[in-house]
Amino acid sequence: MDIQILSDYLEYIEIEKGLSLNTLEAYKTDLTDFLNFCESKNIENLESVSRNILNSYILNLHERKFNPTSVVRKIASLRGFFKYLYSNSFIKNDPSQTLEQPKLPKKLPKVLTIEEINNILNDNLNTLESVIVELLYGCGLRVSELVNLKLNNVDLGSKFVKCLGKGSKERIVPFGGKALYSINNYLKSRELITLNYQTDSKKLLLKENGKEVTRQDVYNFIKKQGQRLHKHIYPHTLRHSFATHLLENGADLRVVQELLGHSDVATTQLYTHITKKRLKEVYFAINKAS
Repeated sequence: MDIQILSDYLEYIEIEKGLSLNTLEAYKTDLTDFLNFCESKNIENLESVSRNILNSYILNLHERKFNPTSVVRKIASLRGFFKYLYSNSFIKNDPSQTLEQPKLPKKLPKVLTIEEINNILNDNLNTLESVIVELLYGCGLRVSELVNLKLNNVDLGSKFVKCLGKGSKERIVPFGGKALYSINNYLKSRELITLNYQTDSKKLLLKENGKEVTRQDVYNFIKKQGQRLHKHIYPHTLRHSFATHLLENGADLRVVQELLGHSDVATTQLYTHITKKRLKEVYFAINKAS
């Protein structure tokens, strides 16, 4: 059902919005799921989709136990798709126009303490693992930004990395002496890997077998570190920790916004709530002890 239109739409948003491959894949998954639902209801074309059909689909998502975050994302995908269809005269009416976007309760992201970060760094990490932690935590990189770093994105002299974030926005993030030490050590190991496996990859991060480090490799490594700490953590947990620790130590909110690559300062502001929460916990713990 209208697969070509979906393909055209994905191509349009890729060009117009400069979305990452992961985001495009999420849109494709969401909208393909909806088109499959329509086929199951014998709806042959998008012009026949009504508000009732959209409501039925959303109810179906709940019945299939999709979590609230996924439902909100799928509704956003539908609204963007139908807006495109209406604007390009594929349909006469937009059934999603009055579709309400459910509000999610704001959850404070999990963060690690500085002691826990040091615990990870002191766990006899190899040179690659050390660099992964230093860049995720020391620079606040997203995992996709990390695995896509190229050799020429790292300036050892000026001590900064240049990465490509969401919406293909480029930003420069400085790093400290410990990260510099880890990167230099890793680059020596990387040189041996490229010689042994005759690889000419421009990616910064390579495994011992000469293959490029993937998102899944990073997830698995961080997951194991979390298990050691008896915590369920992700690579993004280190990014959250980076932002929180900066704010706790007096960094300006706008500076942290720039370092994280947030387009809206309101997104960064979430971390100020974490620091307030942690301050309360410390205060009450001290008072309880005394």
